[in-house]
Amino acid sequence: MENKRELHADQREELIGILKARFAKNIYRHAGIEWAKVQTKLENAPAERLLSLSEMESTGGEPDVVSHDPATDEFIFYDCSAESPKGRRSICYDHEALEARKENKPENSAINMAAEMGIEVLTEEQYRQLQQLGSFDTKTSSWVKTPEAIRKHGGAIFCDRRYNHVFTYHNGAESYYAARGFRGLLRI
Repeated sequence: MENKRELHADQREELIGILKARFAKNIYRHAGIEWAKVQTKLENAPAERLLSLSEMESTGGEPDVVSHDPATDEFIFYDCSAESPKGRRSICYDHEALEARKENKPENSAINMAAEMGIEVLTEEQYRQLQQLGSFDTKTSSWVKTPEAIRKHGGAIFCDRRYNHVFTYHNGAESYYAARGFRGLLRI
């Protein structure tokens, strides 16, 4: 997020308005969390956090509050778009995989994009938690944070939801598909 400008006041207001409307529409995702507290956090958040949320939104992630961490007093936003965010598809898993491709390289990787956006790629456990809040990735799939024991052998894992079940699969980390992206999280 280096060298990026801050959101203008009207952009901040617009983003907070979008998040407020999504929060109200999907109240089941954040039982026991009050919007007023979320809004206060957003209004006092560092500029780079709001830029990260804006990036999540602009790439099709539809970020929404899914929990509150009482230990850190942070609200946790996940990408809650029905399908893997459209602006983050057709990418391989990480930079090493991107560099390993000899031809037909994708434009980026999930790990690189997440770092550029200032967000974290969901773990498999977090992905499964998200799936408790609705049916996501019924037509697409999403890379998830891959354990080093798998990655060191050239693999990476991704998840999706089919037949009303959440599945975890493996693929070469350098692979990419038009229907596979990644979901992220941000703490504010």
